[in-house]
Amino acid sequence: MPTYLGTCHCGAIRFEVTGELQEVTLCNCSLCARNAFLHWEVEPKQFQLHTSDEVIQDYQFGTMTSHNFFCKTCGISAFRRSRTSPDQIDINVRCLQGVDADALEIERFDGKNWDEAYAASEFASNRGKSNRDT
Repeated sequence: MPTYLGTCHCGAIRFEVTGELQEVTLCNCSLCARNAFLHWEVEPKQFQLHTSDEVIQDYQFGTMTSHNFFCKTCGISAFRRSRTSPDQIDINVRCLQGVDADALEIERFDGKNWDEAYAASEFASNRGKSNRDT
């Protein structure tokens, strides 16, 4: 399996992620759209952070389920724990070195209408319940 090096813009956040990068998700919610986050969810065992927590800021909002991690220096969000899959690491593919994001298959998620989109998605069927109140 390939291993990718990921960084924020200034390089303060550094990590490696191992896996087959095939399909990614583009969400149109207010946070993802503003950050240009291109999602690839992986198991925690596939992710290795090479950075101290001191350079990372956690931003939460709404249901307080997701953890949106940003570099305290440059402000880039390189990875997160999402509301749809809080047990996974959600990688921002745009932060991976050597990856052509335009060459990837992109699935769209209607985060502007999160509750309806989640209910109709594979996430809900895999979990059997909504994360609306978690």
